[in-house]
Amino acid sequence: MKKATFLSLAIVAITAFSCKENSKQAEPEVVTVETTKAKTYELANANVEFNSPEVEKAFNQYLEVEAALVNTNAKNTAQAATNLEATLKAMNAEEATVTAVSSIANSEDINIQRQHFETLSAAIETMVSGALESGTLYKQYCPMAFNNKGASWISASKDILNPYFGDKMLKCGRVEAEIK
Repeated sequence: MKKATFLSLAIVAITAFSCKENSKQAEPEVVTVETTKAKTYELANANVEFNSPEVEKAFNQYLEVEAALVNTNAKNTAQAATNLEATLKAMNAEEATVTAVSSIANSEDINIQRQHFETLSAAIETMVSGALESGTLYKQYCPMAFNNKGASWISASKDILNPYFGDKMLKCGRVEAEIK
């Protein structure tokens, strides 16, 4: 009887130990998944006043496209570009501007979206120049974008968050000009 009790206790102990070990083995997988989650970068809101509500709306939507590119999220970039496209069409924006934003909206390739963002950024710069009542926007430039050709974008902050490289080279760039 002593052998049977001892054997029973041994089996219970091994089973309990084994179950405990299985739960511990599952735990690191959860931790690993949580620690590999990419950081989401948020852009500063524009601390400016525009003389046109349409330009203000378009610029804020442009910032949403920029933020999605900074976060290297093609799906969010396409969605934000779709919203901006509707606004630009309602404003009767230039065809090249609408084409650029439409190309971003209709692509699921982040690299293609970034190429069209360069054209969109130039158009937005033209749109916001002379449309500010108060505040400052920043034309920023990354000399390494597109195989060292370089590209610009418009930001609401002096802080560099590079939409052409995202977190690969997040801080690559400089303030090239202030738009007042």
